[in-house]
Amino acid sequence: MHSVISEKPYQFVPPYFGKIFPWFLQQLAPWQLRRSYGIDRVEVSGIEKLKQSFKNGDSVLVTPNHCRPADPLVISEVCRQAGRPPFIMASWHVFLQSRLQSFIARRAGAFSVYREGLDRQALQAGVDILATTNRPLVVFPEGVISRTNDRLLSLMEGTSFIARSAAKKKKGTGRVVVHPIGLRYQFEGDIEASLNATLDSIEQRLSWRPRPNTDLTTRIYRVGEALLWLKEIEYFGEPQTGEIFDRLEKLINRIIDPLEQEWRAGRTEKNTVARVKQLRIAILKDMVAGEVDDSERDRRWGQLADLYLAQQLSHYAPHYVSSNPTKERLLETVERFEEDLTDHSRIHRPMSVVADVGAAFAVSAKRVSGASEDPVLAQLATQLPALPGINDQA
Repeated sequence: MHSVISEKPYQFVPPYFGKIFPWFLQQLAPWQLRRSYGIDRVEVSGIEKLKQSFKNGDSVLVTPNHCRPADPLVISEVCRQAGRPPFIMASWHVFLQSRLQSFIARRAGAFSVYREGLDRQALQAGVDILATTNRPLVVFPEGVISRTNDRLLSLMEGTSFIARSAAKKKKGTGRVVVHPIGLRYQFEGDIEASLNATLDSIEQRLSWRPRPNTDLTTRIYRVGEALLWLKEIEYFGEPQTGEIFDRLEKLINRIIDPLEQEWRAGRTEKNTVARVKQLRIAILKDMVAGEVDDSERDRRWGQLADLYLAQQLSHYAPHYVSSNPTKERLLETVERFEEDLTDHSRIHRPMSVVADVGAAFAVSAKRVSGASEDPVLAQLATQLPALPGINDQA
């Protein structure tokens, strides 16, 4: 399980408002993308839309899809080309990896948000940035990395809360506007050579003899079903039958349903990410307060590991590979296999990314009374899937 959860008492990491460090680190973004993610080229489409919003004196909220760990660096490069360093709302765990990473992340524009609770300080910081500064605020409305470039997860309500609150607070000329940005990654190498090496490693972990001469799509499905069988045996006692994605949903509910009965008196949220978030909040509360003994702490960490697995399983999209087996979809699926097995995914190079800046839409300070859905999220849900490479919302 990735170290995305901590039982340490949360300490808000505030925005850094200096100018020299953010400018300098922006210049390093292309180098860091090549070094850490194998991304040789960032192409920005529609940058003039972002520049026009700045010229108008608008406060800009940037809302990209979130399919890869490289996304914040790519958005930093987009903002560099628009002439402004961004502020980026980032999960608190980013600042817990090391003092050096925390130092750099903050000076690159990141400030913390606590996913396992209502973080009023982070929300207020986002509102203040939008209402009072001339730098863009970046919020990833999906809330988690999906690893699926052609699929948009459900959007989180905090995005619209920040935008509307800033619209209420903003003074002077200009509006609060939202710019959706679609990020589309492309693999430009030999996909079979790159993925066969990873699949060899996974098959060896399964005590299989690697089969590099097998059709790549067939091999991926074979490995995926084996990994699913292992988890079904762990949680059901035996492999299940039926269509693979029905089985995934069944396994997710097998993991989450008992925890919701224990901690939430039943299911209250619609999608898996929201269900997991609410359960993490409930489970961690006493742990953070230091009010559980070692035995109970171990039990709860086991539950948190189960929840992490359920969330990871939910990111496997139905028929994602079989419906359109592009190089990128094959790559994303194998990366997720490796990440779920080892908590790490190797770098596959060379890659490029296109960032498509969507048209700005203004945010009203008031939400329409009686509206069935949030207008900001509704607009995002319409615009983001329409950007190149993003086809579905889950």
